[in-house]
Amino acid sequence: MTGLQRHRRPTPPGEILREHYLMPRGVSVTDLAETLGVSRKQMSLLVNGHVRLSPEMAARLAKSLGTTTRFWLNLQAALDAHDADQAAEAWQPSRVFDRPAA
Repeated sequence: MTGLQRHRRPTPPGEILREHYLMPRGVSVTDLAETLGVSRKQMSLLVNGHVRLSPEMAARLAKSLGTTTRFWLNLQAALDAHDADQAAEAWQPSRVFDRPAA
């Protein structure tokens, strides 16, 4: 990684959802699932970090919680980038291409 190195895994969107939006508002996973038109199981999997946050779900959360779709997608993107960097840590390309001359 270049620039600022992050040693811990970013917080999954589901954890942010639970800790900063559901718990303070007294909203259950069941209530949120019904509001968003998804199954309780699907919502539970998201809140507990077992599935990725889809763009469609990000848009639904944004509308229901007064946030933005981009907020939720950025949380997922940070997590995905970290996981990809970790998975590719030992991998080396067979060739590195030079930057074009200015």
